[in-house]
Amino acid sequence: MSDLIHHFPADGIVTINRVLLKPQFTVDDLEERVSMLCENVKTYHSDTGFIGGFVALNSGMISNEGSTIGQAVESPLKGKEALIITFWRSFEEHEASHRSNTFQPLFQEALELCENGNEEIAYTMLWSGAAYTQGEAAAARAAKEKYAPQAAA
Repeated sequence: MSDLIHHFPADGIVTINRVLLKPQFTVDDLEERVSMLCENVKTYHSDTGFIGGFVALNSGMISNEGSTIGQAVESPLKGKEALIITFWRSFEEHEASHRSNTFQPLFQEALELCENGNEEIAYTMLWSGAAYTQGEAAAARAAKEKYAPQAAA
């Protein structure tokens, strides 16, 4: 595992929340409420286990090259589905953050947006990595061609 997520320990956890917006809410509503949650976690939990995170919105694009379930044109969840992904030193520290008095009211406000309720699943990281630099990529390709010719195809 590389250091893609700075200071992420080998035994850290990744949590993923999947949010499906209720029809009466907008992406602006989601951004406002989730930004309040994120600011709270950064302020109160950066020194108690929180390492980082991000929120990603479904763009609607579906990779026909990377999908095996047909040739979809656009996801029906475009602009309606978001993933909230956070990185923690331990599951116990993550759970403690959710029990904090400052977090709970903001969490309840964010849940009001969710058509699907909320299920936050914790994962252990198996691999992460950043792209090679231009020179590293050239060296990697040269090594593949020299030592693993069948892999270059």
